[in-house]
Amino acid sequence: MRTLVIATLIALFLLTPTARAQADDRHEGYYYPKVTSSEVYRARVSKLRGSDRSRRLGFVTGMAAGAQDKGYAPQMAFFAKGKDAEKAILVALDDDRMATLFRARAVLALLTATARATPVFRDLDPEGQYTFLDLLALLGFEQLTVSDGRSYAHQFEIR
Repeated sequence: MRTLVIATLIALFLLTPTARAQADDRHEGYYYPKVTSSEVYRARVSKLRGSDRSRRLGFVTGMAAGAQDKGYAPQMAFFAKGKDAEKAILVALDDDRMATLFRARAVLALLTATARATPVFRDLDPEGQYTFLDLLALLGFEQLTVSDGRSYAHQFEIR
């Protein structure tokens, strides 16, 4: 029994941080299917001072309100989870929106364009170099999971 416990502890220690994060992902299987791929995104910016749980939740609430203001049902759900709302989740609500990781990346490009149009983002990035993932980094998000809500989930670890 003691050997099994030691072997288990060694195996957990040897897991990479990303693998450990995926192993501890309690949102997998509830909000999105099993994580099928991941990558590390190295942000071009640092977290803004004062970017805390409240600011992240305010951002997510604003995004959700914007989606609800359209004359049609939302096409994606965007929300934050984690003790400090440090994990962003983006899930398609129809079968075509983010059917592939390539389409999910295209959605992120559209979100980048939308973010660049806001006064705050223009002030922070007048040359238009930052992406939507950089915006998440500014707000202090540490992870973004994108999913078609059916067959895959891809996680970006934001550093």
